This record gives sequence, C-alpha cells and structure tokens, in this order.
Amino acid sequence: MLDYKLLEALMAVIDQGGFERGARYLGLTQSAVSQRIKLLEARLGQPVLVRSPRLAPTPLGRKLLNHAQQVRLLEGDLLGEVPALGSGEQRLRLAINADSLATWWPEAIGRFCEEHPVLFDLVVEDQEVALKRMRDGDVAGCICDSPTPVQGARSYPLGSMRYRALASPAFVARHFADGVTPEALRRAPAIVFGPDDRLQHRYLAQHGVEPPFPHHLCPSSEGFVGLALAGLGYGMVPERQAERELSEGRLQEIDAGPHLAEGRLVDLSPGHVIDVPLYWHHWRQGGKVLDALTDHLLRLGDAWLTPLSTA
Repeated sequence: MLDYKLLEALMAVIDQGGFERGARYLGLTQSAVSQRIKLLEARLGQPVLVRSPRLAPTPLGRKLLNHAQQVRLLEGDLLGEVPALGSGEQRLRLAINADSLATWWPEAIGRFCEEHPVLFDLVVEDQEVALKRMRDGDVAGCICDSPTPVQGARSYPLGSMRYRALASPAFVARHFADGVTPEALRRAPAIVFGPDDRLQHRYLAQHGVEPPFPHHLCPSSEGFVGLALAGLGYGMVPERQAERELSEGRLQEIDAGPHLAEGRLVDLSPGHVIDVPLYWHHWRQGGKVLDALTDHLLRLGDAWLTPLSTA
C-alpha cells in the first residue's frame, strides 16, 4: 500500500516548485521533506523526481501525482458527507490561460462558488501548453486548445476566444501609414504574451509574413493592453476584453473596451479575427466538485465564449 504522507511530500514539492517552499507549505523542515522523497524512491526502487536542470516529476512521479490528485479530491467529497471524519478545505488546482482569467473566468467561477465552497489554486499557462500540467499530474483540470484528453481524463468543448489586432493611433500612424502591408508588419514591433504564444505568428502568416519579427514579451493580459496603449507595439487582444465596458462597481483594471470605443486603440484589420478553440479537461475520477464545475462550465459557456465553428 502507498504511504500517503510520502505522496503528500511529492505533491507539495511539485505544487510549490521546490523543496524549501514545499516544506514550508507542509509545516516541516526541508530535511524532513527530502527524507520522505528519498524513502518513497527507495520503496519504489526508482526516482520520482528529476532534480536537474529543473525540478520535474519522472514518468513514475507523474503517475503518482495523478493518483494523489484524484485521492485528494475524493477525500474532500467524503469529508463533506461524513463530518465525523473531520473537516478540511476543498481545493481545486487548475491550469487556466491568462486571457480567460482576465475576461470570462472570474465571473463564471464567482457564480459557481456561490453554491460550492471550494478554494482554487490557479496556475496560469498558455492555452497551447496547459495540457502538459495535466500530463505531469500537477493539476486536476485545465483549459487548453486541444480536444484530445490525456489518459484517465475527459475533454469538453467550451467555445472560442476571438482575438483582434489592436494598436494605438499614434503607433498605426508611425508604422502603418501606407496600410497594413507585409513590409510594414516585418518592421513594426509586436507584443507577444510569452514564448509559447503563437497568436501573433498566426496573424502574420495570414499576411504572408514568417518569423522572425520584432516583438516585446509581456506575460500579463492587463499589461499587454497597457503596452499597446503606450504605443510600444500592436498585439492580439481578446475581442471580449476589447469590446466590454467597465460597469459601475467593477474592478477598475486596465481594459481595452473604453479605449477602443474612444479611439485610444484601433483595429489594424477590421472584420478580421482569429478564433482560438478552448476545451475543458478534467480527471474522470475527480470527485463531485470537479463534476459540478464541469456541468457549470458546459451549461453557461455560451454566455462567455464564441461558439466553436462547425466548419
């Protein structure tokens, strides 16, 4: 039988990104956590962690993490049904792309939490790589652009994030005075979310432009809009973020909506959009809370996302 204290140490080290932080999370010394990992590896006869060049689970470690994730979720269900066993917080660790987190996800999850007392541990990953977190056993669910689930998981279509190429009027006048031509696109600096973000590549490919191209890296959805407003570059901004208006009482974050409506941002290619399909993935044996979240997302997804194309 597995010793779940040893698995708990493995989960903490991976979740927290290191032995020291994992030890603090568990309320143990770093030496104690290290000893638990060594004992787990000794019992299994093979390593569960790769320590260099960066900390990561081995294939066996990923299997153990997947198992431990599901056990933790099922234990949460049991504690809710049998209070005599004790009390504990129900947590869901999920991988979410930054643009969803900056637009529709908070409102969607707010409604869900009104009925389900759950705490979220959100890992921000690009939609093209979030599924790797599932494979590594790091998260119980994720939003990504692939419809193919990993072994032991399910996948459901949610809808599409629609993007538009936006820039400040001054930037357009400076770099696109003669129109959005391939030559101008090869010279004008773009804004890219991160090294895994391929949206800009898709936009440029549609205009006959291949990498390399000048670009800023900005791993923040709000900062992305801020750079565009400041005239540092042009970039692909979610249509929902671009068109919505701030309503009274809402968090006053940087938002493209009023800037687009008032002309502080302009669309480089009016009527031209890029749709990125989003799929919700979760473990099959993830417990009632994860099943309830899945039902919630599927029931209300059309209110937040563009329906997937059937073409």
